[in-house]
Amino acid sequence: MNMLQQSRNQVLAQIQSACTQAGREPDSVQLLAVSKTQPSAILAQMYEAGQQAFGENYLQEALEKITALKALDIEWHFIGHVQRNKTRPLAEHFAWVHGVDRLIIAERLSNQRRDSQAALNICLQVNIDGQDSKDGCQPEELSELVKQISLLPNIRLRGLMVIPAPENTRAFADAKALFDVVKAQHAHPEDWDTLSMGMSADMTEAIAAGSTMVRVGTALFGARPKKAE
Repeated sequence: MNMLQQSRNQVLAQIQSACTQAGREPDSVQLLAVSKTQPSAILAQMYEAGQQAFGENYLQEALEKITALKALDIEWHFIGHVQRNKTRPLAEHFAWVHGVDRLIIAERLSNQRRDSQAALNICLQVNIDGQDSKDGCQPEELSELVKQISLLPNIRLRGLMVIPAPENTRAFADAKALFDVVKAQHAHPEDWDTLSMGMSADMTEAIAAGSTMVRVGTALFGARPKKAE
């Protein structure tokens, strides 16, 4: 067993343990491999180890990997901040976009998604604990955003993504409460099924609070290599 297979098995075991402690089914939490700055060859090895969903933060780097690994059945997630002038490649090349925080971004993604493609899955990023340094809509803006965005064609509004401040595990419970409250505002509430929160250091707490998708990089790949300038 290679190191990547071993690390993935360890993370899956941690997810399973956290689910058991929380009284949840182990398959209720999806593992998203955060692969920013990792070379395509490493992603290919992790794919061979059984990982299919990969999350990328940097658009140009991600597009290069998507081209290099096009023969593999990878589910590509964009988890970085979404810039208004870069929505077209996101709409065309990704299965999921997590960092949506404005109606105009969702409208552009909807308009630029090809009719021949499956609907683009999106999560709304919420600045759940009011950090000045974090992107995301404010919690009080979420209800209206959900009402408007859930009506757009060519996208499926799936849920929320949050990145609380380190050690602020209380924010996970706040995010779950908000997730439950705004589901009623969704035009298609059956689509509202994804709460993307928790990373290598705090996935256990996030799962206990109700996360359905954990975004894990370091625990899978080790310390990240520095991004080339």
